[in-house]
Amino acid sequence: MAKGLGRGLNAFFQDIEEKEEDSIQEVPLKDCRPNPYQPRKTFHADAIEELKESILQYGIIQPLIVRKSIKGYEIVVGERRYRAAKQAELQTIPVIVKDLSDARMMELALLENLQREDLSPIEEAHAYANLMNELKITQEELSKRLGKSRSHIANIVRLLSLPEQVIASINNGELSMGHGRALLGLKDKNKLIPLVNKIRHEKLNVRQVEKLINQLNEQPAPKKVKEKKDIFIQERESVLRERLGTSVNIRQGKRKGKIEIEFHSNDDLERIMEVLEK
Repeated sequence: MAKGLGRGLNAFFQDIEEKEEDSIQEVPLKDCRPNPYQPRKTFHADAIEELKESILQYGIIQPLIVRKSIKGYEIVVGERRYRAAKQAELQTIPVIVKDLSDARMMELALLENLQREDLSPIEEAHAYANLMNELKITQEELSKRLGKSRSHIANIVRLLSLPEQVIASINNGELSMGHGRALLGLKDKNKLIPLVNKIRHEKLNVRQVEKLINQLNEQPAPKKVKEKKDIFIQERESVLRERLGTSVNIRQGKRKGKIEIEFHSNDDLERIMEVLEK
């Protein structure tokens, strides 16, 4: 865990303790709702159940961080505790109310999840991309704010350029971040999905995938087979070439076609126009 990341969230909680020692209050659970900027999309039922049992026995030790909204409160930090409290059927929960902008709310939610290593690579990538877009900052600026290296952020965000099917496989744990990074290096994107299926079926590790991709990248690209034109089209091309005195290419599609007439200068174009007007 990067030291800067730990300092970011720890400094936030320290600031709360120093400035708002008496601000912890009990609010109705029904008045709270999840963070709309929560980067984490998957909450494991077993972990929530375990936390619920702990809450029933010891209560909620650390208050949730919330901000006031039109309809109650939005959770900034502590959604796992909120979900567990709902399962425990608590009527109220302890919170500290903070006045936060959307951008700051998004940043703190990401910091909490990163510090607890709760995010999948794809959730992390979306969170970085959303933060950079919301805050209008670069990868370099984001890396300084979060205590993560710029290369780490860049490599994670690049995963979002993979096809949706591959992103889904990374998100559900079938493929690792290492697999995803290796797949980005495949030159022929038509081979991507078949390769992903091979990885899943044969349970290939990252090193095996990298070796396979190197082999695929070294293979020569298949030569395009030149389509043979219809005899009627070839004959029409020949007639036009003789009449216009230049190269002519007729392309015929399923519904429409195209005639390409080559000219070498403005004077040559004028000459061809005169021939066509006759």
